[in-house]
Amino acid sequence: MKKTIKLLLFLVAMALLPACNKGEGKGGTGTIQGYVKLVHHPDDDFGLNVDTIAAAKTDVFIVYGDEPFYGDDIETDPNGMYQFEYLTPGKYTIYAYSTLPTGEKVPVSQTVELARGAVAQVPTIYIHDGKAYGTSIVKGQVIAAFYVKDDGVWQFHAEGPAYEHRVYIRRAGEELHFDDVRTGVDGRFAFQKLQPGNYEIFTVTEDAEEFPSLLFQNVTVSEAGRIYELEEPFVIRINL
Repeated sequence: MKKTIKLLLFLVAMALLPACNKGEGKGGTGTIQGYVKLVHHPDDDFGLNVDTIAAAKTDVFIVYGDEPFYGDDIETDPNGMYQFEYLTPGKYTIYAYSTLPTGEKVPVSQTVELARGAVAQVPTIYIHDGKAYGTSIVKGQVIAAFYVKDDGVWQFHAEGPAYEHRVYIRRAGEELHFDDVRTGVDGRFAFQKLQPGNYEIFTVTEDAEEFPSLLFQNVTVSEAGRIYELEEPFVIRINL
């Protein structure tokens, strides 16, 4: 009888042993908390201005230790705050998703160490959205030089901004343009949401024989989140 009792006690102790040496996860007294903020990139402002707000009702995920998958998720409150409770000591990874201009979602993460019974504060996670996220802007100007014919000879008459003049953009090495815009009253134009790369910007002008021709400028967008200005304005000829 005594041997049976000892055997049962041994089995119970063995069953409890893994719980005592449990790794990262539920079953402890620690808490992990933090905030998620949303950086919104609005379109059509030609300034790359952003608006940072609390990321309310956003899914936040937690990874226990070196696990390949997340162990739990929670939704942020109206202030963008989240909190994971009843955690054991160890290393944890917290992440939320940013949305790229293509619609693809990528994780943005922070890693923290949690002590027994402690409250670990995670550095703020910034996520992004908006079609302008991860892109740049190229700006330029078109000037119109007006010519009039005097005794059969073209003479320069005046110069000023080219209003409502169409400008095109294409990727370097390609034949077809992928976007076009019209200039404003000051002759200025802008191409938005450009990924890093090499581009050709061009527009149409007349020559002395009144035939249309193209004017080109090359620009390299080396990184996202910048405004690039063309080195010089386009000067088009208009025969009156």
